[in-house]
Amino acid sequence: MLSQLTVANYAIAEQVELSFSQGMTALTGETGAGKSIVLDALGLVMGARADAGAVRDGAEKADITAVFDIERIPQARAWLESKDLEQDNDCVLRRVIRKDGRSRGYINGQPCTLQDLKQLGAMLMDIHGQHQHQSLLRKDTHHRLVDEFGNNTERAAEVRTAYRDWQALRRKLERIRNEQDERQSRTELLRYQVEELDRLGMTADELSALEAEQKQLANAESILQHCHQAAACCSEGEPDASALLEQARQQLERLPVEIPQLAETSQMLAEARIQVEEAGDNLRRFMDDYDCDPQRLQSVEERLSLIYQLARKHQVQPEELPEHHQNLQAELERLDSGSESVEQLEARVEEACRAWRERADELTAARQQAAQNLDARVTEELTRLSMPGIHFETRLTPTSDDQTPSVTGNEEMEFLVSTNAGQSAKPLHRVASGGELSRISLAIQVVVAQTSTIPTLIFDEVDVGIGGAVAEVVGRLLRTLGEEGQILCVTHLPQVASQAHQHLSVSKFTQESETFSTVETLDADERIREVARMLGGVDLTEQTIAHAAEMVEKGQATHH
Repeated sequence: MLSQLTVANYAIAEQVELSFSQGMTALTGETGAGKSIVLDALGLVMGARADAGAVRDGAEKADITAVFDIERIPQARAWLESKDLEQDNDCVLRRVIRKDGRSRGYINGQPCTLQDLKQLGAMLMDIHGQHQHQSLLRKDTHHRLVDEFGNNTERAAEVRTAYRDWQALRRKLERIRNEQDERQSRTELLRYQVEELDRLGMTADELSALEAEQKQLANAESILQHCHQAAACCSEGEPDASALLEQARQQLERLPVEIPQLAETSQMLAEARIQVEEAGDNLRRFMDDYDCDPQRLQSVEERLSLIYQLARKHQVQPEELPEHHQNLQAELERLDSGSESVEQLEARVEEACRAWRERADELTAARQQAAQNLDARVTEELTRLSMPGIHFETRLTPTSDDQTPSVTGNEEMEFLVSTNAGQSAKPLHRVASGGELSRISLAIQVVVAQTSTIPTLIFDEVDVGIGGAVAEVVGRLLRTLGEEGQILCVTHLPQVASQAHQHLSVSKFTQESETFSTVETLDADERIREVARMLGGVDLTEQTIAHAAEMVEKGQATHH
């Protein structure tokens, strides 16, 4: 249930704070006063599109906050819990629109997407607009209303899912049929390439090791020559480094006096001589063990040539061959494991079609019952709306057997009316006038709303084109709905407004060349004067006020 609405710097409203209660709330005001501000603001917190024009002139941003009590809305609580957004029994929806047109949405203080606002808002409020009767001319609307009334929305969703599953398999079958030859050719090529690389058996680090070994083997003579000369310089030459270091050390030992500062230097020379001799030994061992086999060089070069050749063939760098090999193997495995025969897939397509048919048949039976109930209820409401001769009918026309499955089920649905006894029912757009269509729309909305699980229903001048005694009946219908939940009704009819449990008045005024819109909750006396204004205009007479007081008293005494 909507409990509070705060609107700041939206359109011509600078600051509006409203509290709502259970029951029927009437929202009235002169034409152009800004009655649509409240509904548009609620639409924005439900995720409707926004633009920079929504921000009041001179303000940086518009800020709209709606607070809902969701204690008795389990689906909303479950949705919030699934998003980790739960907050006791209150749910706060907020929308901030900046003057550059950008906007942000919030749920319980946390940023959210507009899609989240739409999903959650659809569980909290349902807005029936004054132009909604135009949608009655579309058959897709007829499907939706009948399914909602019969609590068949979930069944209809299952039919849509089964249809999409069927379509997906059907498209897959067509694709496999079209690509079968291409798939087979690709598989054969992959198998040949993988076998070729299997024979190569190249490892990840092999290339760098082979290239290094090839360079050593190709330069073996030069390597041995330089190593031999280096070994001679260490300990085999005349004079060699070892002998020179020993001579230097002996010179320090022959000093005429002992000099402590040179003791460390003498030790360094002795250690250097040892290291030079070890280096010479290492060089000789390297030369003794060095493999410069020409046959090994030929083998390495042949291996490298094969690697380079296959790399060019597969159009990759030589070092990328192992990874390329793995990728080809993976693709081949996917094609082999994912391959499904045409016969197998045809069987799955047939099974998917049977699954759709079973669900569609169940939905058809449920729709037939729902349509009968809806027709009776709407016809009853139309009689109360002073249309006793009209007969309302929901026609379910089966689709022919040779048609492919439909996303909506086995049948087309269309609302028909017969305005006079003995006449056959015809589509709404061929029979109903503007005023009749408005009343038919209201009757359908009232009937559907009575089975709705949404606690807050908003009617935006759905009583347009209605007056007199019919308007009083409309008020009774809306008040009856309010007894079970919460109704917010924007109306221009005093017969409707007088029956509301709560009355809000919208007014517009100008101050210092600026226009403002304000919304106030009316007390008993203010309410009588507002109903009087709706009855008689700006200049109120005692008779008008008395008539208004009588109308309000009668409306408040009405219980259903």
